Amino acid sequence: MQAPLATEVLLEPAADGVLRLTLNRPDALNALNRDLTAALEQALDRVAADTDARVLLVTGRGRAFCAGNDIKEMETFTGEDAEALAFRHAALMDRFAALPQVTLAAIDGHALGGGLMLAVAQDLRLASDRARFGLPEVTLGFNPAYGIARLLDVAGGAHGRDLLLTGRTIHASEALRMGLVNRVVAPPTLEASALRWASEIAASPREGLASTKQIVAAIRAGAPGREPKSYGAALKTSAAARARIKAFADRRRGS
Repeated sequence: MQAPLATEVLLEPAADGVLRLTLNRPDALNALNRDLTAALEQALDRVAADTDARVLLVTGRGRAFCAGNDIKEMETFTGEDAEALAFRHAALMDRFAALPQVTLAAIDGHALGGGLMLAVAQDLRLASDRARFGLPEVTLGFNPAYGIARLLDVAGGAHGRDLLLTGRTIHASEALRMGLVNRVVAPPTLEASALRWASEIAASPREGLASTKQIVAAIRAGAPGREPKSYGAALKTSAAARARIKAFADRRRGS
């Protein structure tokens, strides 16, 4: 029997093929501390092992998605403590990105610092129009500890440098123009819109979603050219893929 998850994270089925992971420190604006970090690590173990889930919906409870690192906890840190937690956070973001499931962040309120990097670590991002994004680290005299390459990949070099070097906070509409988020919706519709999008993605077979994620990751890492091989492997090994191709062809012939 699995040990219960820590209360800092909620992990539950949201729809067919969709898991919802909720950061659950609303009184602290879901700021990342050691306990929340450990709970996320534990939750990702379960998500990675779930062969039925095709999409992971990531959200935050309360008024923020994630306000970044927990400043109260950081005030007690030595330099070694801060560095150790930064390495854990970097590994955590890599684990989100490496999941076989498609990951979708539903962002309401603030996504700042590590919270923005958490959002960027997901495959897709949906924001409410009251969401706010920023990397305030430079204004405090240091740099973001992780996720910079991923940020530049998502938002582009010019926009990424803007966020990194000014430390300014931007509105969801500007984040959409930058490509930092994929879609923006009204706050009351965020949850339903995210679930509808997640369910649309989850209608596809897990094998196709996972292999497409792998190809995108390989291209991002500078190793293109795997597309034909991966495509052929899917057709050789996936009965579901062959069945869907046949059904598609049958529909075309009958139209």
